[in-house]
Amino acid sequence: MNIKNALSEKIAGEITLSPKPGQTIRKWRNIFEVSQTDLAEHLELSPSVISDYESGRRKSPGIQTVRKLISAFLSIDEQRGSKILHQYTSMIDTREGILEIMEYPFSVSADAFIKKIDGHILTSGEPGLKKNVKGFTLVDSVKTIESITATDYTQLYGWSTERALIFTGIRYGRSPMIAVRVHPVKPTVVVYHRPGSVDSLAIKLAERENIPLVTTELPIDELKSKLLNIAEGD
Repeated sequence: MNIKNALSEKIAGEITLSPKPGQTIRKWRNIFEVSQTDLAEHLELSPSVISDYESGRRKSPGIQTVRKLISAFLSIDEQRGSKILHQYTSMIDTREGILEIMEYPFSVSADAFIKKIDGHILTSGEPGLKKNVKGFTLVDSVKTIESITATDYTQLYGWSTERALIFTGIRYGRSPMIAVRVHPVKPTVVVYHRPGSVDSLAIKLAERENIPLVTTELPIDELKSKLLNIAEGD
């Protein structure tokens, strides 16, 4: 399967399986940086039709309508130089070591996100907890971060930097926070999954960046399930 088809299937699956398909359509429209007016013109529809779908005022679109929406996203992107398609290609190329990567159709506060994953906050300070989480990247091994290039590191953020970076296989927790500290792109939250221990330096670095540093002891399958359920509004 080529990248274009893979991205089409990903979008179609998210929209059709979402309990809030309108919000998911809006999410992807924003990812492709397409206005409601431009999308409506491409589909030869009234902008109010797009607005009604996204707000839930109109019945959830059928599969044929979903296909037309996706085709419009990709066609407009191609006219603009395939910026989003190229970005998705880069994300696919750097997936080794990534267990899950997802964009949420709506924002979740960092505080609510942490509670959803039974997280324990190690850092002090309230402002970081008020930031938004719009997705997550679950990384299988710290080695992925330690060996990744600066360009590939950015791809871990998907389409939004407002996300949680979740690390498994942590022994002391120093390396991930050093990587976050030195890179100009910052996540909203950093989570350590069942760390052996957490070095005090990691906590200090997180506090300097105003990033909540969190641990969770959930089994990995349960953690993945809770992360995915957040997208469904659970």
